[in-house]
Amino acid sequence: MSYKPPLRDEIALRPGYHSPQFDVEVALNTNESPFLPPEQWTSELLSALSKVRYNRYPDRKATELRRCIAEYHEVEAEEVFCANGSNEVIEILLLAIGGPSRKALVFEPTYALHSHICRLTSTEVVSGHRDESFRIDPEQARKLNELHDPVVTFICSPNNPTGQLESVDVVTGILGQTEGLVLVDEAYGEFASPVSSALTLRSTKGADYDDSLSRLAVVRTFSKVWSMAAFRLGYLIGSPQLISACERAALPYHLSTPTQTAGIVAMRYRSEMEDRVKQMTQERDRLRAELERLKVQTWPSEANFILFRPGDRSGREVWQKLVDSSVLIRDCSDWPGLEGCLRVTVGTSEENDRFLDALEECL
Repeated sequence: MSYKPPLRDEIALRPGYHSPQFDVEVALNTNESPFLPPEQWTSELLSALSKVRYNRYPDRKATELRRCIAEYHEVEAEEVFCANGSNEVIEILLLAIGGPSRKALVFEPTYALHSHICRLTSTEVVSGHRDESFRIDPEQARKLNELHDPVVTFICSPNNPTGQLESVDVVTGILGQTEGLVLVDEAYGEFASPVSSALTLRSTKGADYDDSLSRLAVVRTFSKVWSMAAFRLGYLIGSPQLISACERAALPYHLSTPTQTAGIVAMRYRSEMEDRVKQMTQERDRLRAELERLKVQTWPSEANFILFRPGDRSGREVWQKLVDSSVLIRDCSDWPGLEGCLRVTVGTSEENDRFLDALEECL
């Protein structure tokens, strides 16, 4: 018996995107931080939450959280918008500037939620394709922008699930090719060099938004290096006009007081965050070197994960054998453009050793 009223076709996410949730000893499949937040952060948060007036709605504008993020990135609070994870940030942005008869440009393979959220907001998706190194071809980008005139062009950098970083020159070039917004998703930006961030293109306080930089926006998240995936907190840095548009499209009181409080407290632990980034990038480099020792194909990564292809072995078969060894990674082997590929999140040194031992055995 069919459901009435009929569901929209757009609500169906691409088959196989959702990562399976198994009870395993080593979970390296969702790019989370392998570390819990600092103990002192937990203590401070509990103390702050004890003072919350839970019978009152949260600060609608997330004023203090935006101030803290703005100070961290050396921008104005009016240039920051916060929501429940970077995915909701993108959804609200597309509610503001996307919609019927409007187009968004993505470069595949890339983060599947970009296209999915576009479809949910009735924004048409135009797909370009990355080259053999999974990088954006500037000439192809130019042609697609000229042909389709998208209201937003997505650049995922470092790109998920491939790990490559797009240069600031590529971002600048695309800004010059389009009249629309260029949205750089830097969910993994902390794992790359700070000078490679699109945020370096933005002027600091008192910026003049009459030039092309007013059409540049950057998305980040607290889910990765801040070890706060459970809180679902992300943010957008863009022009005050864009932030105002997002505020108008967001539902009232969409960001809870506990989530705002967790983000405010987290910003006091930047040095701990930077130490964790250093640990994870060192483990990432060690992990890739070990994968190459096992003679599997890898690609350079500036994120907290590595994409690899296990030679002539079936990616799905290798994934299943790892699960049988209680090690869970991401199976991308049937995704377009990623045939036979698997993706492993960088964990603790012990977790990475477990993965490497299990992989070596099944190979």
